Amino acid sequence: MKSIYACGVNAQDPLSVLAVGEQPEPAKREFWSTLRVKAASVNHHDLWSLAGVGLSQEATPMILGTDAAGTLLEDVVGYGGHTLGAGSAVVPYTVVGADLAGLPAGEGRSILSEHYPGTMAALTSVPSAHILPMPANLSYAEASVLGTSWLTAYSMLFSAAGLKPGDSVLIQGAGGGLSTAALQLGHAAGLEVFVSSRSKAKRERAMGLGASSSVASGARLPHKVDAVIESVGAATWSHSVKAVRPGGTIAICGATSGDQPGAELTRIFFQDIRVVGNTMGSIEDFARLLRLVELADIHPVIDATYPFEEAFQAFSRLDSGDVFGKVVLTFGQE
Repeated sequence: MKSIYACGVNAQDPLSVLAVGEQPEPAKREFWSTLRVKAASVNHHDLWSLAGVGLSQEATPMILGTDAAGTLLEDVVGYGGHTLGAGSAVVPYTVVGADLAGLPAGEGRSILSEHYPGTMAALTSVPSAHILPMPANLSYAEASVLGTSWLTAYSMLFSAAGLKPGDSVLIQGAGGGLSTAALQLGHAAGLEVFVSSRSKAKRERAMGLGASSSVASGARLPHKVDAVIESVGAATWSHSVKAVRPGGTIAICGATSGDQPGAELTRIFFQDIRVVGNTMGSIEDFARLLRLVELADIHPVIDATYPFEEAFQAFSRLDSGDVFGKVVLTFGQE
């Protein structure tokens, strides 16, 4: 079947081991079901896999992809015990672990494309209990972005930081998939949303999505915020610590600019600031995210869409950092 996969790993030149070609169809596995993929989004996780982070040379070739939207090949008893018919439009929760029936005892938590083939293929296999109906207001391309960056953004805002309508939040690094997701979700939930970016154009676009204020990276905010969504790392950490109110929360999920910031420990403990790490989110968070997206009629921002044959261009665009929203690959017609 047509697939996008890592044919090896290369830390110096990750894109050199990106391949488009034929790979075997998913093997039948008890308690798993097969989806016909319509669209899959590109994440930094895919670039890291090509570089050998979380993926070994011995595990290649490995089909990439941690997000998808598609249709069921057969009737499935999905999340919550609900039956979904063949042909139903669905999205999968792609975290797998020993809590699932049929997996080896003691198997650690992972995400598709680490130990099991990913979603960037004509067909993908996912745990049946992790299949949910696709929000009715979205296209396949829009729905394909929800599983990684959108789920992480939702979990950071409402689970890690515990924000509620009327609270304030700073989102560092406007423009990326996670930051645009956090902005759109925060605005829909009634938060006062501030964003930062080095790019004036991205700050202006963020205002169009509902940001209350946008500032240059490191600039003073109109007031201190209840929480900061931090995924940039060293370049913005000091600003995040100074921007959050005493007793507030910094939720961190990544460090694209490096992970060796000045710790600012004195300020953190004197002001009772909570620092909370976050990796994706629970399946319960995912179900709530899908309902919010549908009920509030939120449409994720898509930076660019490519047919699967143009995977190299799609990965290169994400790798460049010059994106606003998500990069999506399509497999056939919607």
